[in-house]
Amino acid sequence: MSASETAVIFAKLEALKDIRSKTLQLEKLKQRILQEVEQTEQEEKCLLEYKQEMDLLMQEKMAHVEELRQIHADINAMESVIKQAEEARNRARETAKLIHNNDYQPLKHDIDRMRREFLGLERLPELYETESDLISPDYFERPMQKAEWRVEVRGDDLLPSLGLHHPGHPGGSTPFLAPQPLQGPSKPEPRPLPPAPGPPAPTFRQQPPPMKSCLSCHQQIHRNAPICPLCKAKSRSRNPKKPKKKD
Repeated sequence: MSASETAVIFAKLEALKDIRSKTLQLEKLKQRILQEVEQTEQEEKCLLEYKQEMDLLMQEKMAHVEELRQIHADINAMESVIKQAEEARNRARETAKLIHNNDYQPLKHDIDRMRREFLGLERLPELYETESDLISPDYFERPMQKAEWRVEVRGDDLLPSLGLHHPGHPGGSTPFLAPQPLQGPSKPEPRPLPPAPGPPAPTFRQQPPPMKSCLSCHQQIHRNAPICPLCKAKSRSRNPKKPKKKD
């Protein structure tokens, strides 16, 4: 065998060795690529699941926001009904007081005088003596108590306190509870609840509180609220006050 042929054979053997080494390295790189691709596909599936879960959470959040909005509307309507009932009660009390002081008492005193002077009879019983179940001796003198009906309601405990459930939760189907009729003292003929209020009269119109938009859920909340009662996000002012410079 000539020297040139021997050189060719050694060159082929060296190339074969190099090819085998690089082939092994190529196989390792291939396995790494496959692993990364599988990891990519797995993370892609997880991302889809996470996005679906996020969509469900956002839907649930907006459902609760709508529930709270409806509850606040019901509370406002009930406040108007209670205010009208208070005004009707106060007017009835004032009318009864005027009739009692200006008409009934003078006439009763005149009758009592005539019974005593001409017939020698005792006076007629006082109104509170014959109607003690309705009228006390100081009924027309004592001030009328204002109904204590305002309550502080927080966004995080409003739903449980009113027995509300989201439609997606077990045992819940109604989005909100309708206001229940007010129960007053028992009477022979109970007075019905005043009808739902129409547009408020100018006398009772209230100035709406200053509002701002929540930067998280974009709902209208009180301007000075430190925390949004709907989404519980911390409220931040769009124009924060600059700190005062120390002298």
